[in-house]
Amino acid sequence: METFTERTHSILIVDDEEGIRHGLKNLFQKKGFVIYEAGDFGSAITTAEAHPIDVAIIDIRLKNERDGIDLLRELRRNEPDLIEIIITGYGSVDTAVTSMKEGASDYIVKPIDNKKLLDAVRKNLQIRDLKSENYFLKRELMDRSIPHNFVTVNPDLKAMLKKVDRIKDSPVTVLITGESGTGKEVLARYIHFTSNRRQGKFVTINCASLSENLLLSELFGHEKGAFTGAIERQIGKFEIADGGTIFLDEIGDMSLEIQAKLLRVIEESSFERVGGTRRIHVDVRIITATNKDLVKLMHEGRFRNDLYYRINVMSFHLTPLRERREDIPLLMDLFIKKYNRKYNKVVQEFSPEAVELMSSYGWQGNVRELENVVNQAVLLSEGKWVEARTLRKTLFMGEEKAAPIIDFDQIKSFKEAVRDMLQVYEYQIIEHFLTKNNFNKSKTAKELSITRKTLDDKITKYNIRPR
Repeated sequence: METFTERTHSILIVDDEEGIRHGLKNLFQKKGFVIYEAGDFGSAITTAEAHPIDVAIIDIRLKNERDGIDLLRELRRNEPDLIEIIITGYGSVDTAVTSMKEGASDYIVKPIDNKKLLDAVRKNLQIRDLKSENYFLKRELMDRSIPHNFVTVNPDLKAMLKKVDRIKDSPVTVLITGESGTGKEVLARYIHFTSNRRQGKFVTINCASLSENLLLSELFGHEKGAFTGAIERQIGKFEIADGGTIFLDEIGDMSLEIQAKLLRVIEESSFERVGGTRRIHVDVRIITATNKDLVKLMHEGRFRNDLYYRINVMSFHLTPLRERREDIPLLMDLFIKKYNRKYNKVVQEFSPEAVELMSSYGWQGNVRELENVVNQAVLLSEGKWVEARTLRKTLFMGEEKAAPIIDFDQIKSFKEAVRDMLQVYEYQIIEHFLTKNNFNKSKTAKELSITRKTLDDKITKYNIRPR
């Protein structure tokens, strides 16, 4: 097989004998490869840094202070996917084992059998190309499945998912509880997209983000002229979701009036548009979610008892990320890949110090906060690794509200250091007063003596969300 992919592959030949380099160059050039040569460690590194290399064929004995094993390690550190084939006139088992342990793809003994070497190069390129193709196929499948792929290795959550699988095809209502950012909508999507309703629509609405009148219209639609500004008929979310699933997020913020209308929809599978008289019948699976204590709200008279028991036929609670820290590396890897694609980056992983910092952090914002931190870290990263110092600029959202950590070795200028410190405190002040005022933006802006637009800009900048 003469070709592996549509593009031409390149080979770096590293040997201190010019005759061997010349012979191998002719061999591979005739097969269509792009060839680079180097006679020692230093020139090999310089060449690899200047050109894209697919395969390095390295003589294990080089005439300088650094041998082929050293070169193998250095090249692999800079390019982990590089195929490295060791050649040597000293066919000892020890050197073979050493080179393979260091990551060599194959081991060829001099005198070189050209056919054997050519086959080794082809075989390893085929394997790498297949892996690459498989990665892109998996990535495409992942892109399609992200809305309903619930990632966890936590035993309790895995047991919960098994329970979810047993009921997902039934039309029962489901209540999902948990702190903000734990993945309630992700679980709702998992239920829908893996159930017998997956061909239907999955419709979401946040009950806390709209006024009572707007929420009523969004849920049930309205007729033309039903109220000022209703210039045409609007179809509601329940009609759109017919045959599928509607996800009502933050249902604890729903007014008592709308709760009564929702209860009727659940009981009768029908409703009327705002300003209308015709009964509209729908077949909709209802999934609700909240980060509030609905039992407490019932005792306070702010949530209907009868509605609570109708939406709570099946309930699932998502534990906070700080109680399932084993999921943190898995989620980090998922988000690294996501934002590598988004920003065309090549970040491979976080440094051990960065992983330790992430694993010990409080994660008040849970998975949503983790994703936001990885997003920023990948965006700001200048190489293949994310260092701890990069994270310290974004990890200022913990429940401790501690003073920011100063990495004096990384300070480039007084102005930049002060700017970063001010941003940390600015976030904490805005987040504190928004929480205090139940995320009432107008009240918060007035209390902080800033405009509503300035507050909105800061909320967007720091990705502040209701708890």
